[in-house]
Amino acid sequence: MTQNGIVLVVSVSIIKDNKVLIIKENKPTAPNKWNFPSGRIEHKEDILYAACREVKEETGFDVKLNGTTGIYNFISSSNNQVFLFHFTAEIIGGSLRIVEDEIVDSKWIKVSEIMNLDNKELRDANVTKQIVLRLLNQEFHSLTVFNKQLCN
Repeated sequence: MTQNGIVLVVSVSIIKDNKVLIIKENKPTAPNKWNFPSGRIEHKEDILYAACREVKEETGFDVKLNGTTGIYNFISSSNNQVFLFHFTAEIIGGSLRIVEDEIVDSKWIKVSEIMNLDNKELRDANVTKQIVLRLLNQEFHSLTVFNKQLCN
């Protein structure tokens, strides 16, 4: 959702077997950039539901959110102010399939290996690496800071 140059975004780290799923986006504002499954929160949409929906749309997986690494505020490459809500999740169903035209690849990678990727390969590299540091340090917060969980 965008309003007055402010964008609300959800992002999810799906963790499985000590690896995390990243996707390669091919969007006009992020050509061939690796990112966590993510997307904009729709008008009147619950944040937690939006996170699960975006994962399903971009990967085919159904997930259960189990924590958050926090909220990140930054200026995007399109000069919008972004508030990004990042979550951690586990797979509870579905199968990996790239279902959007804007997603061109995916891979499971050790979280620490993301730090070795060149900043030019990552979407909003500074924010992505902040998230990775919190994942590595296991800086997770309970979902109880949000009102409710509608997925699952």
